[in-house]
Amino acid sequence: MKQPQALDNPEIAATAWARYRRLMIWMALGALLCVGAAIAALWYWTGPMPIHMIIATALGVFFTFMLGTALMGLLFLSSGTGHDEQVEDRMKGMIDIDD
Repeated sequence: MKQPQALDNPEIAATAWARYRRLMIWMALGALLCVGAAIAALWYWTGPMPIHMIIATALGVFFTFMLGTALMGLLFLSSGTGHDEQVEDRMKGMIDIDD
C-alpha cells in the first residue's frame, strides 16, 4: 500500500495544522493592533465618531486582515507540506504551455 503523503499523513497534518493555528493566533493579535491604529487615526483626523462607525471600522479592518492571513496561511500550508506536489496534471502534454 502506498505511504500517505502530505496532509494524508496524520502526523504531518497535525503538525501543519498546529503551525497554521499558531500563525492565525499571532496574526489575530496583529489585526487587533491594526484595528487600534485605524480607530486612533480616524479619531485623530475626524474627532469623536459615532459608535456605529467605530464598530464598522473595527470589524472591517479585522476581518479583511484575517481573510488575507487565512488565505495566505492556507497557501503556505499546502505548499509547505508537499500537498501541491500530489496534484496530477491530466492535461500535461496535451496543451503546449511555454515553460
